[in-house]
Parts: sequence; C-alpha cells; structure tokens
Amino acid sequence: MRHKVGVAMRDPRTPSRQLTRSATQDGIELVTGVLGAETARDLCDRVASGARVIVVPEIDDATAEELTGVRIDADLPVTEWFVTLGDRPEAVRLEGEVPIIGGLRPFRISPNVAANAPAVAATTSVRFEHVPVIAVRRIGQGTVVTSAVTDVHGLLAHTTLGPFVRRLLRRDLPAPTADRGVGVVGYGPFGGMGYLHGLATVETEGLALTAAADSSPDRLIAATADFPDLHSHDSAESLAGDDAVDVAIVATPPVHHAEIALSLLRAGKHVVVEKPMCLTVADADQLIATAHEVDRTITVHQSRRWDTDWLGIRRVIDRGDLGDVFNIETFVGGFEHPCRAWHSEDSISGGAVYDWGSHHIDWIIQHYGVAPSRVLCATHTRVWHDSTNVDQLSVWMQWPDGREATFRQSDVCAIRRPKFHVEGTRGTLEGHYEPVRRDEIVPGRGFLAAVSHHAEKPVDLRVARYDGDHGLIESSVPPAPHPGWGFHRNLADHLLLGEDLAVRPEQSRDVVAVLEAAHRSGANGGELVELG
Repeated sequence: MRHKVGVAMRDPRTPSRQLTRSATQDGIELVTGVLGAETARDLCDRVASGARVIVVPEIDDATAEELTGVRIDADLPVTEWFVTLGDRPEAVRLEGEVPIIGGLRPFRISPNVAANAPAVAATTSVRFEHVPVIAVRRIGQGTVVTSAVTDVHGLLAHTTLGPFVRRLLRRDLPAPTADRGVGVVGYGPFGGMGYLHGLATVETEGLALTAAADSSPDRLIAATADFPDLHSHDSAESLAGDDAVDVAIVATPPVHHAEIALSLLRAGKHVVVEKPMCLTVADADQLIATAHEVDRTITVHQSRRWDTDWLGIRRVIDRGDLGDVFNIETFVGGFEHPCRAWHSEDSISGGAVYDWGSHHIDWIIQHYGVAPSRVLCATHTRVWHDSTNVDQLSVWMQWPDGREATFRQSDVCAIRRPKFHVEGTRGTLEGHYEPVRRDEIVPGRGFLAAVSHHAEKPVDLRVARYDGDHGLIESSVPPAPHPGWGFHRNLADHLLLGEDLAVRPEQSRDVVAVLEAAHRSGANGGELVELG
C-alpha cells in the first residue's frame, strides 16, 4: 500500500543561481547553485577525504557535471512527482514509490564520464518516460549524491526519501543479516499489547516473532493460537534464556518494568519497554546505565508519536503556520466509571498520570525539545471511591523561557475538552474528539450500538491565523497519512542498519521525570516541583 507523503517544497525558480553551501546537524554538506572551479576542487578534495555531499546542480553547469557525473536535461516547474526507489540495499523497509511536491531538474549520466560513473538510485516518470532523479557516486573515502529535487532540505525531511538519501551517503551500510528474534514478556489478553507487538513484528521486515511469556496458561494458549510458530514461556526468566530471542518487549504492568527490563538486559537481550519506561528517575537512570554497560539497546514503545493527528500537528508547526509555539494543552477523558483493571490501581500502574500522561507528556516534550523546569499537578477525588486513582488531574509545566503546557485527564468531565489546543505567535490550532459509534440491526437481536474509545480516532485539526486587515483566516488540516508500524520499523533499522532510535531512552527518562514529579505534586496538594 502506498502512503502519500506530500512534503511541501519551495519554488525552485529563484532569481539567483548563487552558490550556497550549508551543513546538516549530522554533518552532511548541502550544495546548491553554480559551482566555481575553486569550489569544485575543494568539494572533490573533501569528498575524497570522506565527506558526504548532496549536490543540486544547475542546468549548463559544466563544473558540477564534472563533480557529480550527471548532466541536467531540464528545469521543470513545481508539481507532484512520483519517485521510484531503485532495487538497492538502501531501500529496505522503505516504500518503493512515493510522491513529492516541488520543482525538478531531471538528469542523465554524463557522456563525458570515462570512469567511476555514478549509479542511478531513483527515478521518476516525466511524460511517461522514467528519468533519473537521485544518483550516487563514490569518490575516494566519501560520497556525492546528486538530487534532481531542487529543495534539498525538503528532500531530507521527507519520511521516505530522507532516510534513503542518508543511507546512500553511508559507506558502512551493513550487509543483510538474519531477522532479529522478538519475544514478548506479558502477552496479555486477546487484542492487547502482546497481540499488537506480535502483529507488528510479523509485518515488519527484519523482525521475527519467536516467543511469548506470560504467567497465565490461558494467555499462552491464546498467544500460540494467534501466532502458532512462537515458543511459550511461563516467566520472564525462562524467556531470558531463550537463545532465539534477540529483542525482548516488556508489556507487563508498569510496576514491574524496571526489574524485568534490567534482568533481560543482563541476559544479553535488547529491550523494548511499554510506556511508561518505569516509575522513577532512579530506575530510568539505572536502565540506561545498564544498557550502556552491556552494550544493548533499550527504548520505549511511545507508539502515539506515530498517531496521524499528532503527525499532522508536527507538520503544521514545522511549516511555521503557528509561529513560535508557547502554549500546548492536551486532554483525554470523559464522565464514566474508570477502568476496573490494574490501570486504576495506584500501586500497580504508578498512579493515574502514568497512563495517558506517558503519551501526552511525551508529545509535549517532543515538541519543546527538553523537559520542563517546573511541574505542578492539581488532583480531585470526588466521585469514584472504589479506585485508588484520582478522578481528575491537571499537570501544568513551564520551561525556563516562559513556554508552558498543560495535560488534563479526567473521569468526571461530562463535556470533553479539546484533545489539542496549541497557541503560537502567528495562530492557534485545535482538534476535538469524535467518538466512533457503529449502529447496526442484527436479526434476532434488533438494534445494537458499539462505541469505541474516544481517543482511538485521529482528530481533524482547525487552524486560525491572524492576517492583518483580513483578521482571522481559518483552515482545516486532516490527519497525516498512516505511517504503518513506524516504531517497529525504526527498531529494525536501528538494530540492522545502526540508524538512530526514534525513541531515545533519555527522552523517555525525561517523561518519567515529569510523571514522577506530577504524581508527587498531586499527592502533596499541588506543590510546585522544580526539576533539575
């Protein structure tokens, strides 16, 4: 299935062909404009010594042709182009064809290349003819990638083409290896997290589901019914001794996360922990330190980073539509009896804030980039007295520069607040919950209605921006295209290709720091907690 990832790009027809050189945070040099002879010599020397360079050549630039080994054939206007990735190792776990919006300078291999010709890595169709749009050339110890996509920053930001180009620039891309065996600790009930991880694993190239552990025999029977080829274990200790398991996913209640994850790391397993990572910063620090000591990966299944409405918000913010964001408010809940399982038991879950707060506070910190400096949590217990969880909580966070955010969770809010309310210096974004209800007439039973959890459906987003004499101009933004099993794909890319983790353990440690501070603040009447 092809996912449409329309990355907005600038019009390439700028009035100047002036040379521009810049570098990304990971050291990739970006070159646009007409190359002079001196620049070309410098680039060639740098690449020969190991530099990684992306060049967007200009038409009729003979110097760029000599460096890249390609000749520009045309300068085409902005439209949507469908880029087809070549059958190369760098394309593993990436979509084979993706759209991109922008200007294009298709090229061909230069007839003047006598040796070391560049390889065509991707093509597009121009009037029913496939033409090269990405080429790669090795020079000495380094690499030059030529891009026909004129907005090189947009190219690198593209969810498929960005990783593809970065892989092309690598000289150390590992050769294909066997799939990594995955085991789930705490398989759980039907349709729960064990089943989700199993499904994601079998549908992610590079991963293979090999084992599941649960203390309940009935759940192990369900696991083997769901996935007949896996080995079943009655404990985490038993699974830790399974040589077929390379990666262990801890899907137990939160109170057990740290202890089980530590034992699995020490047994030589890479470890994925369900959110929250653990209940205290001290445990998070120990997990990170132990993973470093035993040279194993630890990460947290912050699955909702791939929620399509959140991806839509990130796109709106990254595009600058809201200006500088200074206030983020999120909400989850309604007015109904809280869950009667362990999620509502403080001694097992850690407290109400550790449930949905693990997702919402991760969203907030992910945008602001760092943890807040101050946390205050107000709580209420006024209606539901059979649970140790509070009925309602509100976590207020502040950053040193004055930016703020609030996460609210409630079981006593009869009119739901917006899921998202984001304010910036240029505009405001808001998204409201739309619960999914399915009505049907069943023979012999009559009218039946089923209502799904309100937080499962992605919300549409409304953006209002101030525009001088026009006042407020409103627009709507649908959720982004679904990214598939984004977390598990990144896990495979990290373990097999050495790519960066999407969810770094230090980020999850920051989330735990806020959750722990919020829980303490709520228990102490809403005291203000300063984070180090």
